[in-house]
Amino acid sequence: MSSERGRPIPHTRDYFYVGGSYTTASGGSEITHGQLYVEHLAPIEKTRSIPILFIHGNGMTASNFLNTPDGRPGWTDYFLAQGYEVYLVDQPCRGRSPWHQGVDGSKSTMSVYKVESRFTATAKYRLWPQAVLHTQWPGAGTKGDPVFDAFYKSIVPSLTSPIEVSQLMKSAGTQLLDRIGPVILVTHSQSGSLGWILGDSRPHLVSAIVALEPVGPPFQQAVFASTRSRACGITDIPLTFDPPVLSPSDLARVVLEKTAFYSNIQQAPPARRLPFLARVPVLVVTSESGYHAMYDHCTVLFLRDAGVDVTHTRLEAFGIHGNGHMMFMERNSAEIAGVVEHWISKVLPTPNEGS
Repeated sequence: MSSERGRPIPHTRDYFYVGGSYTTASGGSEITHGQLYVEHLAPIEKTRSIPILFIHGNGMTASNFLNTPDGRPGWTDYFLAQGYEVYLVDQPCRGRSPWHQGVDGSKSTMSVYKVESRFTATAKYRLWPQAVLHTQWPGAGTKGDPVFDAFYKSIVPSLTSPIEVSQLMKSAGTQLLDRIGPVILVTHSQSGSLGWILGDSRPHLVSAIVALEPVGPPFQQAVFASTRSRACGITDIPLTFDPPVLSPSDLARVVLEKTAFYSNIQQAPPARRLPFLARVPVLVVTSESGYHAMYDHCTVLFLRDAGVDVTHTRLEAFGIHGNGHMMFMERNSAEIAGVVEHWISKVLPTPNEGS
């Protein structure tokens, strides 16, 4: 049984693996690597025909969406209560999707300082201007606080190469979509680029994308570094552009803004289109106090210039204040889920709803 606001939500649960391939490990043994763990929850009273597929961010697993660190029902419960089937994954080489030494790439784990300063206690560290507005994390957000400790214990090592992650997730993720699609894809942070890749690869099987503060901005890191990144603009591996892109260098660039925290780098006009991704409606959600508040508009502009239909929701415009990057597990997480579900219902109405 799951629950939403304390009420039991009868559902069934199963799991399976997709993707992966046999390979020879060190010592000559044959193993499978690159497979994707998938958890499936279905309400007994299913009223929505298109399921939701959650893909977690860096250092996280599917547990992100099951419940909050302070023990409240998570977004899985919320959407089960709305009648959606839910699928959750552990990205390849993460959590229950195994990593193999000598076969898969190197991994790293986020430090206590990184988690506190970027996610849970940003008002204390003030690394960017909006950080002082963060009020919605449940608890002090620092080591020794029971809610923080519960959250930090859920963090796992992640592959350090975004290219490797993207390639593995494209392979396994497209096989998952072929099996369960169409889906509504919900991504967060690092997995934002994976959503663009999957939408581009299987536009007929991705009915909509909800991107919670997707990794960005285009072409370059921001706030904490300014190194080049995402050679294809919003992804680390190629997307389908029109006219075609044979090499990342084919994407001519122009700098529209340059600040102490980010640079807004876009395609030089005329921008190449993303014809496959343009078939998928997109919602980008930005918190009031997270570091993405400074630059998510850059990612939105890149998508729109490429022909993608994007709705950009800033939570403060809806009267929702004080949230940070981990908005879906903060104190008002159910309120934010309601904003997301309202958009989904608008772009993908059920047969008995208006268009």
